[in-house]
Amino acid sequence: MHINVLYEDNHLLIVEKPVNVPVQGDSSKDEDLLTVLKQYIKEKYNKPGDVYLGLVHRLDRPVGGAMVFARTSKAASRLSDELRKHQIYRKYLAVTRGHLPKENGRLTDYLRKDRSKNVVSVVKQNEKDAQKAVLDYVVLKNDDNGSLVEVNLQTGRSHQIRVQLANQGAPLYGDQKYGQHVNRPGQQIALWAFRLSVKHPTKKEMITVDCPPPDKHPWSEFA
Repeated sequence: MHINVLYEDNHLLIVEKPVNVPVQGDSSKDEDLLTVLKQYIKEKYNKPGDVYLGLVHRLDRPVGGAMVFARTSKAASRLSDELRKHQIYRKYLAVTRGHLPKENGRLTDYLRKDRSKNVVSVVKQNEKDAQKAVLDYVVLKNDDNGSLVEVNLQTGRSHQIRVQLANQGAPLYGDQKYGQHVNRPGQQIALWAFRLSVKHPTKKEMITVDCPPPDKHPWSEFA
């Protein structure tokens, strides 16, 4: 598996996660990104024994784009603290089927995950296990079938962007779980983590990387 490294030093490793690759090992037994990156570090720096690499955040398996990993336990602790304080800034691009009701806005919903089915639903605030989900969005471009949308997450709930946009009548292109009525099997979900900003754990300066989506359909329709 070829991995595009976006930033690397003794504390951080920021890479482009390929689509349809799990972040860490799961029941599928498919090759996962965390294992591949540990092997990359082991070989590049000729490290003996087990390699440490801290998983700070996640992307859904079908989603690609920028992800940061911690190369030391101190970096992992500080990045996790940043994440809790909403100081890791993550921006996404999405292609929707259908159009959002406004050109920009903030969506606030309450989500509940059915772990047995791996499905997230929008529920009422007072329902059991409901978690508040907030995102900001801007429509960058429209065509007859949908839109290119920039999304800035304020919270990090499971399947959040997919569920919240679908709840507005604009499911993501290719999303079989939350847009099966408008998507066909085999289409790749059009959600991409295109910008990531983190405070460096020792230098204290902001590190920002951009990671453009692939130049192919449906992204190429909005070039």
